[in-house]
Amino acid sequence: MGVVRHQVVVDAPRARVFEYVDGYQNVPEYLMGVTGFEPRTSQTQGLGSVFEVTVDVGPKKLKSVVRCTEYIENELIELKAIEGFQADTTWRFAEAGSGTDLQVEFNYTLPGGIAGRVLGGIIGPFAAQAIRHTEATIAKKVVARG
Repeated sequence: MGVVRHQVVVDAPRARVFEYVDGYQNVPEYLMGVTGFEPRTSQTQGLGSVFEVTVDVGPKKLKSVVRCTEYIENELIELKAIEGFQADTTWRFAEAGSGTDLQVEFNYTLPGGIAGRVLGGIIGPFAAQAIRHTEATIAKKVVARG
């Protein structure tokens, strides 16, 4: 299992940062490599919502279905894979003066054998870069929206 963790302070109120991250339609905009993030249920946010995810990691497209398993408005969003590529993401939001302390954790499980080793050589560096890109994009988009 691989884990990527990152933390950044966004110069915007926590409610605005949370609202942007929570908007499923924004995910391909801020999450590097995500080319599709579509609801599978009529519920498009919160506990129990389910999404089909497509991630383009260079030579490979990964598909996954994730369910929101923990959700506290303005504090926490946790998405767990229930089908396909096994990747779980946890977003934590906390007050940081007039800004928001945003913590992201991405856990993934690779298949065994040669395929897993090859994919591991791609996923690890990609995930770290994607998290940094995600935080920078969120900060820029949320601050620009005022």
